[in-house]
Amino acid sequence: MGVEMTIARTVSAQDDSWLRGLGSLFVKPARLQIAALCVRPGKKEPEILLVTTRDTGRLILPKGWPEKDRPAHETALTEAYEEAGVIGKAGTRPMGSFRSFKGLGTGLKLRTTVVVFKVTFKKQLKKYPELGQRKCVWLPLSQAMEAADETALKRFLRDHKSEIR
Repeated sequence: MGVEMTIARTVSAQDDSWLRGLGSLFVKPARLQIAALCVRPGKKEPEILLVTTRDTGRLILPKGWPEKDRPAHETALTEAYEEAGVIGKAGTRPMGSFRSFKGLGTGLKLRTTVVVFKVTFKKQLKKYPELGQRKCVWLPLSQAMEAADETALKRFLRDHKSEIR
């Protein structure tokens, strides 16, 4: 009877781990993206750059996947340049982060954590890699908080107003 109990416990433990393993297939892991919060002086308040997504036209920050062997603030500068032609200076420390979703071509959405770096605007080039794929909109901070199409981005802008100004 002792051997049977040991086998039953082993099978039960194996079944349980198998079930937990199967469950993990249905959980989308958080992925990391790097965003550029491009800021330039405005008449009454700073202006924020929002770009449209290529597929749905939602207004978001320029962002992309981290690059191996490259500091995250440099990735933020690359995204600002590729998506909007913005040249600037990025802070080396992130302002913060927010949760988002990245849509994939297959229709799936991956949950992401977006780490945001402030990019102080220097100039905007007329030609850049994603020209014609996105629209770029500079808005006063208060309007950008309303126009952004992600609730978490709106909250991030509102919570970081003093750092943006």
